Amino acid sequence: MNEQRRDILDLLAEGRITAEEAERLIAALERHQPPPAAGLAARPHGKVKYLRVMVDSVENGERGRVDVRVPLQLLRAGVRLAALIPPQALGRANAELSRSGVPFDLTQLKPEQLEALVDHLDEMTVEVDQPDAQVRVFCE
Repeated sequence: MNEQRRDILDLLAEGRITAEEAERLIAALERHQPPPAAGLAARPHGKVKYLRVMVDSVENGERGRVDVRVPLQLLRAGVRLAALIPPQALGRANAELSRSGVPFDLTQLKPEQLEALVDHLDEMTVEVDQPDAQVRVFCE
């Protein structure tokens, strides 16, 4: 809370101004405050909401673009739900993932690992530039 707002509330608490006067003064303060800065630097740490993957590529002379914005709540819920899947089903899912070329072990997926990943991604942007593609992975 800023100092001017606190002063107004103190005056109200002391009975030196009425609630209506305090409301008008606070409204006037809000009108004269600059809007918060936009962009990644203004985002409070730990408040990321999306994992964003952007891919621009050129294949066979044609430009392609992929822009995926995944809500982190969906990922968090998925990790929690994965913990409820019986080990036999996870084994089968891992086998299918591996058979499809995705070497990922669902039995090793833990909620705390996801939070650590989100924390690290919050502080960085991964960019890959190749002659035919550009890949960016970041949180917003």
